[in-house]
Amino acid sequence: MRNVVKTAMFLALLGALFMGIGLAFGGTSGLVIGLTIGLVFVGGSYWFSDTLAIKAARAVPATREELPQVYAIVEDLSQRADIPMPRIYVSPDAQPNAFATGRSPNHAAVAVTQGILGVLNEDELRGVLAHELSHVRNRDILISSVAAAVAMGILFVSRFALFFGDDNNPIAAIAMVILAPLAAMCLQAALSRSREYEADASGAHLLHDGESLARALEKIEAAARTTPMKIDPAHASAYIINPLTGRKMQFKSLFSTHPPTADRIARLRNQQY
Repeated sequence: MRNVVKTAMFLALLGALFMGIGLAFGGTSGLVIGLTIGLVFVGGSYWFSDTLAIKAARAVPATREELPQVYAIVEDLSQRADIPMPRIYVSPDAQPNAFATGRSPNHAAVAVTQGILGVLNEDELRGVLAHELSHVRNRDILISSVAAAVAMGILFVSRFALFFGDDNNPIAAIAMVILAPLAAMCLQAALSRSREYEADASGAHLLHDGESLARALEKIEAAARTTPMKIDPAHASAYIINPLTGRKMQFKSLFSTHPPTADRIARLRNQQY
């Protein structure tokens, strides 16, 4: 229920954002235009979040014959978690990683990379998939998608201010251009860090074991630092480990979408399940 309330709040914020900018720049007619654009963004972020994430990852549907081990694990964990069996996808990336997406447990998908299938053993893969199914059960995937939509909306507004801002108030225009995208990224980061800790704990409880996921995180983190992945930064927060870990970025800790992996591993190993 808490996550449902958060999702509704972010959807409302997104709609209000577009209505406000429309009203500011176009009066009543601008308000109507802003409302229309806001409804499109809200609807798209809710209904098509899974499609967008899957396409961004270049993932394709996987059959039971292609990934028998993944299917067997996901079926077992879905029954334990009392959620419907999600659709299974595989992406061509060599970096070991995985993510879940979808607007609800009834419309969810889990994707794994080709790389993860060759790096993790069965217990470690089970730990990763338990983590991802916990995201599905907790409805974290919808919240992250909506948060991403809010971020895109704020970014749109800042770009709008850049081109159509008031020439007599350059400070306001600069603030919109610089601070709005910063606020959007911090919003995504805060949501992602919290939900990753929760999904780690939920996945470990589902297996009554935190060690398998801890070992998997160690392996994935090490590989992410040396094996690049071609992914839009807006979708990086969906993965169990930030796929852009190996990239050199200024203020990297500020913009990180995941909590420190070492902290996640320590929590997993210090709790009883």
